[in-house]
Amino acid sequence: MLESKFPMFLACGPKLEFIYNDAYAEILGAKHPSALGKPFQDIWREIWPQLSPVVDAALAGKATFFENLPLEMRRKGYNELTWFTFSYSPLRDENGEIVGIFCACTETTNQVVGENNHTRELGRLKAVFQQAPGYIAVVSGKNHIFELANDAYYKLTGNRALVGKPIGVALPELVSQGYVRVLDEISATGKPYVGQTELVSLRRGSASALEERYLDFILQPIFDDSGNVSGVFIEGSDVTNAVNAVAVVRESEARLRQLANNIPHLAWMANEDGHIHWYNDRWFEFTGTTIEKMAGWGWQSVHDPEHLPNVMRTWKHSLASGDPWEMNFPLRSSAGDFRMFASRAVPLRDKVGKIVQWFGTNTDVTDTLAAQDQVEKASQRKDEFLAMLAHELRNPLAPITSAADLLTVAQLDTAKVRETARIISRQVTHVTKLVDDLLDVSRVTRGLVNLRPEVIDINQVVEEAIEQVQGLADAKHHTLIFRPNNLPLYMRGDRTRLTQVFANVLNNAVRYTPPNGMITAQVSTKPGKALISIADNGIGVVPTLAPHIFDLFTQGERSSDRSQGGLGMGLALVKSLVALHHGNVFVQSDGAGRGSEFVIELPQLAPQSGTSVEPSSISPPLAAMQNWPLMVVEDNRDAAQMLSMLLETAGHTVWVSHDGHDALKLAQEKTPVMLFLDIGLPDMDGYELAKRLRQLRETASSVLVAVTGYGQPEDKDQALRAGFDHHLVKPVNLATVLNLVEKLGNTSR
Repeated sequence: MLESKFPMFLACGPKLEFIYNDAYAEILGAKHPSALGKPFQDIWREIWPQLSPVVDAALAGKATFFENLPLEMRRKGYNELTWFTFSYSPLRDENGEIVGIFCACTETTNQVVGENNHTRELGRLKAVFQQAPGYIAVVSGKNHIFELANDAYYKLTGNRALVGKPIGVALPELVSQGYVRVLDEISATGKPYVGQTELVSLRRGSASALEERYLDFILQPIFDDSGNVSGVFIEGSDVTNAVNAVAVVRESEARLRQLANNIPHLAWMANEDGHIHWYNDRWFEFTGTTIEKMAGWGWQSVHDPEHLPNVMRTWKHSLASGDPWEMNFPLRSSAGDFRMFASRAVPLRDKVGKIVQWFGTNTDVTDTLAAQDQVEKASQRKDEFLAMLAHELRNPLAPITSAADLLTVAQLDTAKVRETARIISRQVTHVTKLVDDLLDVSRVTRGLVNLRPEVIDINQVVEEAIEQVQGLADAKHHTLIFRPNNLPLYMRGDRTRLTQVFANVLNNAVRYTPPNGMITAQVSTKPGKALISIADNGIGVVPTLAPHIFDLFTQGERSSDRSQGGLGMGLALVKSLVALHHGNVFVQSDGAGRGSEFVIELPQLAPQSGTSVEPSSISPPLAAMQNWPLMVVEDNRDAAQMLSMLLETAGHTVWVSHDGHDALKLAQEKTPVMLFLDIGLPDMDGYELAKRLRQLRETASSVLVAVTGYGQPEDKDQALRAGFDHHLVKPVNLATVLNLVEKLGNTSR
């Protein structure tokens, strides 16, 4: 039995435990392999009422045989109607005692289904109309079991399991509305039923509430070769959204054409020889032609002459071979422009397989192809950005690595140690700036930037931005000229973000202007607007780059004069931040090597009597904190050691812990007045540690500082809610830490 290619099984012992061969495993479907060794009744519980008498007969010594027995089985996660030819025989031991049953079987479902004429017709229709906008289904038998349903029908009924189920079980809500009774009448009389804009209550899913939908449909009897009704063909459309606008469809062909007129595609039908005899309204709306102009082969007039020969060649090939026709080509619109269409046509065949006509559609894919092109370009920019990011990160990492190696292996005097430290500090600052830019891009693109508007003088903000880039300009021996407006120029804006905007543009000007260049920043006005112009005599902007220069990750060609190029984020941030201030930014350049001018336009605050800008409040410096007991909690031992050494160098006593539980014990012993806590600790996170420290008598009033790599605004808010007093983002520098210690040293909670 095990070697046989014919499906067989044994059911042995008091519980009729299952043993079967590989061929029978295919019949079991999803029940295999867990069925092996299980009781027969448990495996085929859904058909046991039909099989039980046959099993009993075999156990009593009587062999049986069945041909094309219908069984409603559940072997693929849903019920399906199947047919089997099989025999059951008693299984005897060496003493002749019956110890089980032996079965040899074969599934004849495909054979039985293939013998039904209406099933063959539905299979052909399904291939053609599976994607039709109207819903289509076929039910058969006394209980009206679903044999076929297209995608639109599944969508209408909420994607419930249908095939193999009686309609009264699959869609029970139709029973009370009389539709099962209508199917019974059709089966008895052979007369079709037409529903015109009928209100039907459906569950759009098995667990949802009833929903009323207006439907146009027809229930059409299907006759077998003997003239008896063998099933019902269901076809219709959901006209809920257009019930007052769509005319009642009077016959099946008119209904199909009306549906074709409502789809967004250009649709048409052709004779078996390719002669097109019908177009939907969308065709005439798009092409601006008439049925008279399109008669026969007149459709060639709206094709691009360059593509027409290939269209004719492939269309004639399909006419000769009967293969579906599919290709992309442009069509001329009524306005005279060409748009790209994806076209497909399938043959409709009669009962003997002869092609009687063709049904085709043309779908406008111009925008889709353009979107795909944009995606490809965006992907290319992304790849270029990642390559540039790797380059930009390796640049500062190289001197950092070299400096670290030098400090490890060489005996350096104090001056060389300080110079090495300055190199590391400069390069870490550069890496930090790259990370900050990346985070800024992330926040802006996700809409997470919250502006803090105040009344500001644009002249002062531009001056502050110039101060930020002055060092870089001096290093390249640039002349940096600032021409402020003659009078204060007020607006409501976020001082920090606008300073970032002007500094980014100035930084680009300094970076992409050869040494000894000239950069001019000028503030002026026009009605209702403040204009900030930043001009340089640098490498300029080529015409192909200008339209995309403010796009994210857009960069010019990497060449010697762009050796200090960034990541293509600065100007994208400029555009986004200016837009948040309801302004605009433009670039002007006469081309490569001719310099460039960036103009930022912002809304000006209307002048009012007494308008002034309040200076930012600056807290007076507190007394320096000397030799205070401090504590660092950090699981990264190198990071903990460096921070503690910095604090000890400033004259403070520092204790270090590498996990939360040890930190709680040490804090109770040492009573530190300030604790620097990492968030990502191994045993408990920094938020939980902060809450527990606040509950200890020894540290309830201590100052808690979060030192973490998470720097989003929500991360800072979460830290403050957990009990932290301050939030520092890694990497922190000595000046920031010591300034915090100094200012908070004499402050108690």
